[in-house]
Amino acid sequence: MSARAQVVVTDYIMEPAWEGPIIAPHADLLFAGAIEDVQLLPTYQHADVLLVFHDIKITSRVMGEFPRLKGIVRCGVGVDNVDLVSAGANGIVVCNVPDYGTEDVADHALMMLLAIARRLKKLDDSIRQGEWDATLIYGAPRMRGRTIGILGSGRIGSAMALRAKALGLRVIIYDPYQPPGYEKAIGVERCFELEPMLRQADFLSVHTPLTAETHHILNRDTLHQLPRGAYVVNTARGPCIDLNALVDAIDEGHIAGAGLDVVEREPLDDERIRQHPQILLTPHAAFYSMEAFMEMRSKAGEEAVRILTGQPIRNPVNRKWLQHSRAVLPRVLE
Repeated sequence: MSARAQVVVTDYIMEPAWEGPIIAPHADLLFAGAIEDVQLLPTYQHADVLLVFHDIKITSRVMGEFPRLKGIVRCGVGVDNVDLVSAGANGIVVCNVPDYGTEDVADHALMMLLAIARRLKKLDDSIRQGEWDATLIYGAPRMRGRTIGILGSGRIGSAMALRAKALGLRVIIYDPYQPPGYEKAIGVERCFELEPMLRQADFLSVHTPLTAETHHILNRDTLHQLPRGAYVVNTARGPCIDLNALVDAIDEGHIAGAGLDVVEREPLDDERIRQHPQILLTPHAAFYSMEAFMEMRSKAGEEAVRILTGQPIRNPVNRKWLQHSRAVLPRVLE
């Protein structure tokens, strides 16, 4: 066992481009290249911090096997691939990097919204097939003056709301976890129940984390609460939408189109979705820009160093399940 602390990158990344110089003065940086969490044992059993990307799930079956593990840093926003309860029971703090790609995901969501509403793919495909048919855009809605519903108004949802306002859209947010008056701070309207927001939304953009509460939050019933001809964009997590219900709603003519950066099973294995002419797809790429990727990895490295050196961490996400934390938590302001 090394005398120095160990930070282990569990998956996906195999080179130390940005986190390396940050971590090097404090610990050895190791790269596991694992696909399943059991592959981390026993080679990386003495890790002090795990840096987790998105190709692996860290589950309860391994959580108790790391005697020195103080923290897990999820290099991204979503933490649905880490068992937060089991980590907490073992004194392991789980952190994320919640702010690295705010601008990029909001930009991507806006791009998808414009593309599906303005029928970009259909027009481009037509020209590439040798046609020149402007009538393909007939029926496209003017966006200014219409209503967009923002489902989840955290950092990214709020950034999307501000972009939509700039286009002249009426913006309504639904987020039961934002304090009263938040809507006034960003100058939008608010519904305190989901259904009233859905009934008014010509466009709907999803920006929620994946939890038991948000799994299939858009399903057959809720999709049909949207006005006929509505458009749906999801750059959050795939399982927030029941994709079978979404495709059925499109085929029935209730939903006009959808833009999906995320799907329930990734990589996409559903040809009905892949080939659907009214669904625009990107491969879970909304998070990326050169600057965002660098920021994500740098901030993950900085959080790892705070864990290692006993500084208060900044972004714990499993605090309510954490017992006898091995890392220093930030103060909670009452």
